[in-house]
Order: sequence, then C-alpha cells, then structure tokens
Amino acid sequence: MDPTAEVDPRAIVDPSATIGPGCKVGPWTIIGPDVELGEGCDIRSHVVLKGPTQIGKNNTIYQFSSVGEDTPDLKYNGEPTRLIMGDDNIVREGVTIHRGTVQDRGETVIGSHNLIMAYAHIGHDSVVGDHCILVNNASLAGHVIVGDWAILSGYTLIHQFCHIGAHAFTGFGCGISKDVPAYVTVSGSPAEAKTINSEGLKRRGFSAEAIAAIRRAYKVVYRQGLTLDEAVKRIQDEVEAQPELQLFVDSLTQSTRGIVR
Repeated sequence: MDPTAEVDPRAIVDPSATIGPGCKVGPWTIIGPDVELGEGCDIRSHVVLKGPTQIGKNNTIYQFSSVGEDTPDLKYNGEPTRLIMGDDNIVREGVTIHRGTVQDRGETVIGSHNLIMAYAHIGHDSVVGDHCILVNNASLAGHVIVGDWAILSGYTLIHQFCHIGAHAFTGFGCGISKDVPAYVTVSGSPAEAKTINSEGLKRRGFSAEAIAAIRRAYKVVYRQGLTLDEAVKRIQDEVEAQPELQLFVDSLTQSTRGIVR
C-alpha cells in the first residue's frame, strides 16, 4: 500500500491488493485480493471490490457498489477472469459490475471518463468505451458493447451480444434486443429508431455539414425502403467527402444481430 493512501481503519483491505498513491478508502469498504487501484482513486464507504480487477487513476466509486464480483452466468465455474477499468470514471451508488467469463473475452472492460449512475448494471464480458453515460438502472446483459459517447437513459435494458454505436442515445425505459447504429436515437420497448442524436453531436463539436450528412445517411437507411446492403452502398459514396459517415457505415456492416429499425 502506498504511504500516501488514506485508508480508514474500519476498511478491510487484503494484503495482496495494490492501493496507489493518493487513494482514499472509506469505512466498511472491503477490497479483496488481486485488486489494483491506480493513483488518486476515491473509494467511498461500504464498497466491495473483488479481483482480479485493475482500476486506473482518479476513479470515484460510491457507497454500496459491487465492482469485480464474479458473474452469475451458469457457465462460469470459478475460472480466473478480470475486470479492467480506465481513468476518471464516476461509479455512483449501488452499481454492479461483473468480471468476464472464459467462454467469451475473459474480461469486462470499462474505458475512461464514464458516468455510471445509481444502480446501473454492467454484465460479464461487456465493453463500455469512453465518455459514456449510463443513467440510473440502465442494465447491460453479458457480452454487450457500448461505443464512445453513448448515452443510455434510465431503465434502458440491453440484451446479450447487442452493440450500441458511438454517439447513440437511448430513451427512458428502452428494451433493446438488436444493435443500435452509431449516432442513432432510439426509444420505446421494443426500441425503435427515431432520429439522429444531433444535439449530442453539436455539443461534441461536429460541424453543421457533418451533422447534415449523418442525417441524410440516416434517412437512406430508415426512410427510403432500401435493404441494408443497398443503403450502405449509397452511403459509402459520401464517406470520402464526409469521413464522419465511416463510423455509421461500420456500425451497420459489423452488426451481427440486425439493427433497430
């Protein structure tokens, strides 16, 4: 344990855990073996961290969260798996994040600069990118991939193996069982595509020309009655002039569950 770390005497920290410089660990928190905390992490009271788990720098984890627990997946039989978390994440109250399974990637991965709000759940083998927001009670089943800057509104439920594209937005209470392409806003249960996340793109500095091109591409997929292959071919003609469209095209062509339409 680094000598600059502040660990409340009422916390229980396994001797094999690594507590980085400047970390704070609150009372009644339990940190198990094979947990690594990077510099400047703030672990509040009543948190449970289990390993193997690697947590980067400047993460804040609030009370009653369980991070790095093994999965309830019935195929899991105690094999060594991991959770990896990047830097500058905020994990609010009551969040649950499970490690991976050997049947898939063997690790659950959380990127950096994410806000994971109260009672959200991230299931085994899921991957969450950077700058994402999971609002209260949003839940990812196992094997879900969420792209950078995606926002999942409260009570969004995502089925196993679904991909949520970068900059996508899900409405309150969405039930998602297919892939959501990049930039697309969906709502309802079952979810339906509504428009593009234009407001989010403006906030992130996308030009008016890029947003207009993404809106045209959306209409090609969702308003012209084309097959997905036909729509992709039309959009690809514009990619050279508007490189931002490549992300949209990739999310369409790489879909394995079909897209929300």
